[in-house]
Amino acid sequence: MLRLSKLTDYATVILSVMARDQTHVRAAMEIAAMTGIAQPTVSKILKLLVNANVLTSTRGAKGGYALARMPEEISVATVISALEGPIALTECSISHQGCEQASGCDILGNWSLINQTIHNALESVTVADLIRPAVVPEEVFIPIANLYR
Repeated sequence: MLRLSKLTDYATVILSVMARDQTHVRAAMEIAAMTGIAQPTVSKILKLLVNANVLTSTRGAKGGYALARMPEEISVATVISALEGPIALTECSISHQGCEQASGCDILGNWSLINQTIHNALESVTVADLIRPAVVPEEVFIPIANLYR
């Protein structure tokens, strides 16, 4: 199962709060109170997001954190990479160094294709998309014939 860490999940929550009201610079403590995420965890995530140029930070009494760009310009792939590192389903998607099978692997290119497709999909979703109301169809119909293909 492909799974993201809680920190990445929390990062999307933090960014969605910040994207809803971009006019305010918010302190870590304020963000923690607004999200219900522990303040040390919020601080850690904010630091990672600043390092990835997703957020900016300002010191001082009126300091805090703000989005570095418009929510439409911050992709989910950028957020995931900031918290998790490079997006890769397999080790060989990042490097061929750690795989004993690399020299005889016939599907290496296919893993790269799969990885790039997932990366492109995550690039196409932005923080702005995360704060839009979800449109969920009431019912989904899948023709039975399609289940056996």
